[in-house]
Amino acid sequence: MYETFYHNLPNGLQIVHRKTTSPVVYVGIMVGAGTRHELPNENGMAHYIEHCVFKGTQHYTARQIINHIEGIGGEINAYTTKEETTFYAATLRQHFRTTLHLLADMVLRPTFHKKETDKELTVILDEIESYNDSPSELIYDDFENMIFEGSSLAMPILGTKKTLRRISKSPDIALNWMQQHYRSERMVLFVLGNVTTQQVISAAEKELGEITSISSTSSISSASSISIASSHISHSEASLTRTYRRHTHQTHLMLGSHAYPIGHPKQLTMYLLNNILGGGSMSSRLYLSLREKYGLVYNIDSQAVPLSDTGYWNIYLACEPQHKDQCLELCHKELKQLRDTTLTSTQLQRALRQLEGQMAISAENQENNALAMAKQMLYHHHAPAWQDTFARIQTITPTQLQDVANEVFAPETIYTLLYD
Repeated sequence: MYETFYHNLPNGLQIVHRKTTSPVVYVGIMVGAGTRHELPNENGMAHYIEHCVFKGTQHYTARQIINHIEGIGGEINAYTTKEETTFYAATLRQHFRTTLHLLADMVLRPTFHKKETDKELTVILDEIESYNDSPSELIYDDFENMIFEGSSLAMPILGTKKTLRRISKSPDIALNWMQQHYRSERMVLFVLGNVTTQQVISAAEKELGEITSISSTSSISSASSISIASSHISHSEASLTRTYRRHTHQTHLMLGSHAYPIGHPKQLTMYLLNNILGGGSMSSRLYLSLREKYGLVYNIDSQAVPLSDTGYWNIYLACEPQHKDQCLELCHKELKQLRDTTLTSTQLQRALRQLEGQMAISAENQENNALAMAKQMLYHHHAPAWQDTFARIQTITPTQLQDVANEVFAPETIYTLLYD
């Protein structure tokens, strides 16, 4: 198990460094600013910024950014979620300092030259159309719009053509948003690789020490336009079903409801419960029923998504239109089974062995490790190794799993969305 080191700069920026023996270093900056921090007329801003910082900074042109990284054999990437924007790179350890310098320049000193950003706007608009042509992806946006209706979490990450055209009118619009949200106390510098912690701290002080801090009373989610209660799951909303007409050969179906936020005492129980239900393995209950026993679907899975102050779970599948009612019935049958029947000790131990293996295999992917480490640091100010997390999961009892199933799988709280 590799040792993890922590440090805070005087401006409040958090640093997490996990030293490995690999010659490859993953280095990045995670910012606690995403779609939920946007106003309705700003929708798509976080994702737009993620794209446009690659189009030039005070020290690098768009071509130079690409050449700078690829010229040393490295890779650079970025992504936007509802709550974070992340910029990161993989490089040989001898190029760690120059790589961090480039990332810092992109985050702190983008130029947003209109000629370049206009080209990128066209790319993003095309990305939206590509997304609209993919029902298996679009349904996630529409489902989040259902369960978080009235909140900024309901808005799509990519934004809309109308809001993006407004955002792109002037570089000042995006630069002012970055100045407001890209603050040191909402940032994590993460490094995974064979460099010393002192090298990391020294480079961070030089490259990121100038970032302005925010009030110590602010929080990661404070900029959200609507707050969602984090202390409990609301059961006050009636069951809701929506059907959208799409030009698809299959019926695409999603059902789910609210769940637990990051750090909730029941979050890990939900994580294990979801893995049993449909968490990506061929022995999950949903897969064994709908795919293996009845042959109704090609793929079916479920996921639990914790956010900073709320969360949700869902089941997704696509099937022939004539099978949609049977598929829905079978999904509800598996949910009821988890609500009504306590797992045996043998079933629980099998589920734990399976999850342990999945976590160990996932941990072999160092890129995933680096990104997971950053997110843990952003919200927990601590990044435990997977073994520590699994040790906590091992203490979960069958009764606790059943209690959570009855709370989050309650029929009266479940939303259903169909593309028919």
